Amino acid sequence: MPSPTTALPLLTPLAAGPPGPPVTVDREQARREAAEELSRQIYAAHRPGPFRRAWNWLWDHLFHALETAAFHTPGGWLGLLLIALLAAGLLLALRLRLGALRNAAGPGRRTALFPDGPRSAAQHRAAAEEHAAAARWEQAVLERMRALVRSLEERALLDPRPGRTAHEAAAEATRPLPALGPELTAAAATFDAVAYGGLPATPADYARLADLDTRLRHTTPDLTAPAWAAP
Repeated sequence: MPSPTTALPLLTPLAAGPPGPPVTVDREQARREAAEELSRQIYAAHRPGPFRRAWNWLWDHLFHALETAAFHTPGGWLGLLLIALLAAGLLLALRLRLGALRNAAGPGRRTALFPDGPRSAAQHRAAAEEHAAAARWEQAVLERMRALVRSLEERALLDPRPGRTAHEAAAEATRPLPALGPELTAAAATFDAVAYGGLPATPADYARLADLDTRLRHTTPDLTAPAWAAP
């Protein structure tokens, strides 16, 4: 038995053989192994859902577009915001303006001249004077135009046709009263602007209609004009 102080012989390492060829994996095998690894439950549990992926894609592209626009806009993001607010304001103003014009002059927006039951020209004229005395110029203008047209119907210059519009009445009344044709057309336009366009009426508007109503009652129609055809 060797003593404690006796050195043990060193172990001789095993002789290493020549190195083997490197381990290689072809492309198809690597793809399959990667797919198998990613299909494990630990990866699927943390994968975002389809809604989240769609939202991320949209946000990335939208933010990139806005960032590009801000980069080329003077003032950066602040300038882009001011331009967007200005464009929105212009679109709103244009929409309101076109809507008012369409209501005031669009033929599709015109309705019957007499929405209520039959009333005489004198009744419409009295109502118009009452509204004018109270400075209710919109109602005064509407009632005076109705009085004017009803007076023409009572004189048999217009047939009392239900559903007639102000512009139709003006066009038909121009045939026996050609000298007053432009004023009749202007009166119909004022009626439509107030009744359907929501535009305010003025004392001058009412004064023109009242004057036209008076002159129509004292104007002799031209029943011999070629364009006139009795109702």
